[in-house]
Amino acid sequence: MLSINVGHIEFLLQGALWTIVLSSLAFLCGGIIGALVALARISPLRPVRSLALIYVQVIQGTPLLIVLFLIYFGFPAVAFEVSSLAAAVISMTIYVSAYLGEIWRGAIQSVPKAQWEAAECLALTRIQRMGEVILPQAVKIATPPTVGFLVQIVKNTSLVSVVGFVELSRAAQLINNSIFEPFKIYLIVAVIYFCLCFPLSFWSRRLERNAVHAGAK
Repeated sequence: MLSINVGHIEFLLQGALWTIVLSSLAFLCGGIIGALVALARISPLRPVRSLALIYVQVIQGTPLLIVLFLIYFGFPAVAFEVSSLAAAVISMTIYVSAYLGEIWRGAIQSVPKAQWEAAECLALTRIQRMGEVILPQAVKIATPPTVGFLVQIVKNTSLVSVVGFVELSRAAQLINNSIFEPFKIYLIVAVIYFCLCFPLSFWSRRLERNAVHAGAK
């Protein structure tokens, strides 16, 4: 019976690299859209706030796997074919944007009301208030939960294996199909995921502690 060899480990590491690439693309693209969602959620225009709220509720109320299926199988039915990579990036971007939008919206609204009032007293425009007073403070508040959410992004990339995209989980499936050593393979995969996620979790907890200590001073 075949056993795990160096070639299998290299294939798993390639899958881990694609997991990192997909996570990075999802965070970058989702972050851009999420920033727009966050700003729309606090817009002075009620229709804009309502549309942003509907978007967030629909995406957060729909499993990522269903979003992935809709993109991968739905697009060819109504428009054009999409590759597994494109479907993975689009689906993860949609998912990430809704959650980051809410995280960042909460951070913006957590800035003390006195700061908003002080900015208004300085006769700053709304853009100036946001860019020079509110957002710099909101970034500090949002950083710990944002880093913590990165862990969820990394772990949720495993779902894209269902459409054939070869990230870490899919690489493990392919190897297991050939050598039938599930315990050994998935133990190695668990260790790799831990190595990817633990530094982010540790960083997030450290940022939270620093934020608490800074607030107590």
